[in-house]
Amino acid sequence: MTVHVEPCMGTVFTIDVRDPGDWTGPIAEVVGWLHRVDAVFSTFRPDSDLSRLHRGELALADAAPHLAKVLDLCDRCEAETDGFFTARWRGVPDPTGLVKGWAVERASELLRGHGSRDHAVNGGGDVQLAGESAPGRPWRVGISDPADAQKILTVVTGRDFAVATSGTAERGAHIVDPVTSAPARTFTAVTVTGPSLTRADAYATAAVAMGDRVFDWARGLREYDVLVVESGEERWVTAGRRTPA
Repeated sequence: MTVHVEPCMGTVFTIDVRDPGDWTGPIAEVVGWLHRVDAVFSTFRPDSDLSRLHRGELALADAAPHLAKVLDLCDRCEAETDGFFTARWRGVPDPTGLVKGWAVERASELLRGHGSRDHAVNGGGDVQLAGESAPGRPWRVGISDPADAQKILTVVTGRDFAVATSGTAERGAHIVDPVTSAPARTFTAVTVTGPSLTRADAYATAAVAMGDRVFDWARGLREYDVLVVESGEERWVTAGRRTPA
């Protein structure tokens, strides 16, 4: 087992490879990838491609190709969430609700490309998992209680899946309902599980914005399950494949 912890994007990433062997080189490649993503998408760095795009100093066609790709993914997620996920606010693109999940999923793909079958890449609590935690043992991911981070609400288990959480516990009501333009306050947390962290991350943000509308929307998902937490009570909404254990 090889574990590396890397501060990046204003959070902490953990790269946990369970395959035997020396993974120093592949992990270094993943670390380099995460910092390149930060250099392109950071809203805090004035020299990032996204910041320069916002200031009109850089055309999208001249930016790093990943920027246009991620904005296209954001547009797809906006359509898939009935407009409740959006990467465009006040006339400027802001893909920060999707880019961390996308970067982590791509990091997992890089490890797979080097032959890793069993690993977890965790970016600030959003996780892409590959294979198993140990031979014959699926991964187990605890979902924290937003009212008390020391408590676990439930545990999800599986192989080759992703877990993303969004809510108000740490940053307050920072997610806006695009229909009403008011802060979303119905749920204190929403967790989404499914095959892709890119979409799980975007779907979790959208679900918080939806409020009670999430129940009809989530039942239409075929590969993703949604856990909503409201007033200290949790509820799974699912038409998918994963069962919490």
